[in-house]
Amino acid sequence: MDLELSIIVISLLFFILSGAGADMDVGVYNVKEYGAAGDGQTDSTKAFEAAWCAACAVEGMATIVIPEGAYLLGPIIFKGPYKGKMVMQLKGQLLASTHLEAYTQNWIDFQYINGLVISGGGTFHGQGASTWPYNQCPKTHKCKLLPVSLVFSFVTNATISGISSVDSKLFHLQIFESRDITLDSIRISAPGDSPNTDGIHIADSTNIQVANSVIGTSDDCISIGPGSTNLTIFNVLCGPGHGISVGSLGKNANEKDVNGLTVRKCTLTGTTNGLRIKTWPSSPATLKATGFLFEDIIMNNVYNPIIIDQNYCPYANCPEMVYLIDPSLVKIKDIKFRNITGSSVSPEAIKLVCSKATSCEGVELNDIILKCNGDDSQKYDVYLFSCLW
Repeated sequence: MDLELSIIVISLLFFILSGAGADMDVGVYNVKEYGAAGDGQTDSTKAFEAAWCAACAVEGMATIVIPEGAYLLGPIIFKGPYKGKMVMQLKGQLLASTHLEAYTQNWIDFQYINGLVISGGGTFHGQGASTWPYNQCPKTHKCKLLPVSLVFSFVTNATISGISSVDSKLFHLQIFESRDITLDSIRISAPGDSPNTDGIHIADSTNIQVANSVIGTSDDCISIGPGSTNLTIFNVLCGPGHGISVGSLGKNANEKDVNGLTVRKCTLTGTTNGLRIKTWPSSPATLKATGFLFEDIIMNNVYNPIIIDQNYCPYANCPEMVYLIDPSLVKIKDIKFRNITGSSVSPEAIKLVCSKATSCEGVELNDIILKCNGDDSQKYDVYLFSCLW
């Protein structure tokens, strides 16, 4: 009897352990098992689509594993909803196709997703160098946009951490109509002469946090567009590039207010602007930019460390003096610059150009210490301990 009982117990234990092992494998989807080559030359787009579709059908947590290797991808959309939570573990390198005719818009789109984690230490490589000569947007507004590398649209509850984005064709990462997203320990890089390679662009989104990241491109490290609320930028190293910018705002009709921005403990090095708010003259939109705090910021040889520019126009053929007859309609209010220190390479370390139609209200400058490293003939330092506009 004891022998029979022992056999039953051992059988039950084997059954339980076998079942537990099977459960551990359920919900893990390696793209190589779906045909991804990882040789940097074979198009793996269909393999990634198949792995995503399989993972979407799982209840609970599903993990897509992208092992070490280089995976060539054409434009792809990872679309929800799905039944559980999705984890994308990127250990390898994703290479964007260089054939522009393959793109209708972006490279990698994440859409209509609730619950997403992207991590693993891998790289999204936009292979933008071959396409940058085709970008005419710095010269004229009548231009065809190149693909953005990573776009998150209608995404909620997401964490993107420990990944890199290199040499995007246009923006590296864009967040649109999304909420509750954390970007942590991100590395973004592109040469200083690559056109319009903004690091992170956020628009029409709320509760977005960017932290502990390193961004160096030819354009804004982080740009904040209309409709953005409750944003936090913390411990970001920015440079080269155009700094951290709100805007441009007011270019298009029906733009929404920007409200609630905190930028703290960031360092900007060699950027062409530091902390910037930019709005268009002749703006069809009437909106507000309010409730901003820039605090504990270090500037290292930065042009225009603090700038509000309500006459913004980046094109070579901008109308002259248009801001006098048709000024910006964007209202800038309750903006705080506190403990901004370091060095400026432009004679004007602080430049506040406000609209004649709306003016600026409640602009606070406290504990600003910026030493000028520019031309000796125009050199002067800024020590401003308290000022309220």
